[in-house]
Amino acid sequence: MTLASAVGKVPAPSGEGFMRLGGYVIHGNNRDTLERCLASLSAVCDEVVALDSQSTDGSVELARKMGVRSVSRPWRGYGAARTAAMEALGSYDYVFYLDSDEHLEPEALQTLREWRRSAPTAPAYRLPRRDWAELDGHRFLYRTEWRARLVRGEAAVWRPEMIVHEALPRMHAPRLHAPIEHRFATSLQGREAKEERYALLWAVRAFAEGRRLKPAALQRPAHLLRDCLVHGALWRGGLDALRLAWAVSIYHSSKYRHLGALKKGGFPELRKAFAEGRYEEVFALVKGQSLPASTSEPSAK
Repeated sequence: MTLASAVGKVPAPSGEGFMRLGGYVIHGNNRDTLERCLASLSAVCDEVVALDSQSTDGSVELARKMGVRSVSRPWRGYGAARTAAMEALGSYDYVFYLDSDEHLEPEALQTLREWRRSAPTAPAYRLPRRDWAELDGHRFLYRTEWRARLVRGEAAVWRPEMIVHEALPRMHAPRLHAPIEHRFATSLQGREAKEERYALLWAVRAFAEGRRLKPAALQRPAHLLRDCLVHGALWRGGLDALRLAWAVSIYHSSKYRHLGALKKGGFPELRKAFAEGRYEEVFALVKGQSLPASTSEPSAK
């Protein structure tokens, strides 16, 4: 029995007024986690689109084998990818989306099936995303955050300039307890490098939008304490959780350091590429940046 068949497809009720649910995932070379993600989406959605950013590891073949429609696009950021996924899906009452390293357990899938039968009306619904760490054989729940992942079709609108952290506008979004299981971190070095890249991408967009600076030095300790104490990571993961929180929190200090550098004329090629809508080039430039270690000040090159 395959994983896709094990979770079961949602019944396809018919009848006037029945709510139609579309689903999608954006992926690159994510074959190791993609199957569970697609199985979860297929279990509750009427149709699923896998938006491929030109992967080379067999992810496209896996998606097609599971009966999911695969659409390939060059990587121009999350906003452009989500827009392309929505265009591929077409018109649905609600849209449910997961990241390629996320999945749902059977209890959460059942909650979503019941939600579909409840005639939902809110613009969006927030689900708890449980960030799991897997560090040298030590698996623990790092934190839980609520994310809007079920969105009415007409409200699920992204723009290409939303290159990263593409949050939708604030809207009424009740909580729905259907936990999303997220493979958040498998190495400290890999997580920190990802946070650094995201910080620079955020800063480029924030600069274009005229965002104000915040004191960069205060951001890292504040968010470290939030994750360790308020979210309880320290009690569940001990010293590994503290190390991970230090790696993760670099995002919050680095994004304002990078924004400060941009305001002083730094990263001119990045600023120009973003202003001209050359988002593929933005990602290539960020990937090529020699970003500082966590103890260093960002370069303004």
